[in-house]
Amino acid sequence: MSRSASVPAVPRPVDTVIEFLEAEQARGVTHVLLDEGARDGLRDLLFRARAAKAPQEPPMSQPAPRPASQPALPSSPAAAPPQVIPAHVTAEGQTKTERLASLRTQAETWPAARALGTLRDTLVFATGNPDARIMFVGEAPGYEEEKKREPFVGPAGQKLTDILKAMGLAREDVYISTIVKFRPSTPRQTTNNRKPSPEEFAACLPFIRAEIEIVRPTCIVALGATAAEGLLGLGGAITEMRGSWLELAGIPARVTYHPSCLLQTNANLSIRRQLWEDMLDVMEKLAMPVSEKQRAFFLPKP
Repeated sequence: MSRSASVPAVPRPVDTVIEFLEAEQARGVTHVLLDEGARDGLRDLLFRARAAKAPQEPPMSQPAPRPASQPALPSSPAAAPPQVIPAHVTAEGQTKTERLASLRTQAETWPAARALGTLRDTLVFATGNPDARIMFVGEAPGYEEEKKREPFVGPAGQKLTDILKAMGLAREDVYISTIVKFRPSTPRQTTNNRKPSPEEFAACLPFIRAEIEIVRPTCIVALGATAAEGLLGLGGAITEMRGSWLELAGIPARVTYHPSCLLQTNANLSIRRQLWEDMLDVMEKLAMPVSEKQRAFFLPKP
């Protein structure tokens, strides 16, 4: 073949992904579930694209010579090398308890979270049974959680305790955690809380993923739309997320209302019933006994 002959272009990996997604869309598929490896690959492509688009710094011009009478200024210290922030955590230990304790120690000074400058200093890690069959995951600690250094201990946490009691469980029977391990900060913050940002979710995701890998529950329950967004990558209203089983790291996952919705004045009987129906599905998934009384909770009175 001569040098002037055209050579077929080799398709880029991203082109192959786009062709696959377009084909799925043509078939009517609206959602594609990705495992952790696929997500990491897509993130790598995104970072490479951003790096390629980053403007290049223009070359520095040579400084003009100083007059002989002008004293030389001391040279500036060499710039420190950029900090390398780890993307993965390593859980050390033989038992689940030891490995979770190892995660907690690393989280205290996790560079990726500290580098943001938008999270407060007090670690709120997790609580409950490392051998639990159910893992509940919220978005981030609030004022009460920061004060007691335990997730879901405020008014919404009491509602979660009530839900567990209605299921025939105690807090000690389940594993309760949050994606973000520090309370998101706000200016002049007192008792007010805010939703975590995508950057805050990303900084702390290695820990909740490691917790899931260690505990290996039978099912995971994401509490609220924000937790579902950070944990499962979902978007939209909670009414669109709940009501069906999803999958996370090979484990069945369910999205339901955040317990705080039960504290709102407009939390009507319908919302309470929908949340409870999600819990009934969890109980059935775990083959837990469900009484007729439990099935009738929050149903309209005849």
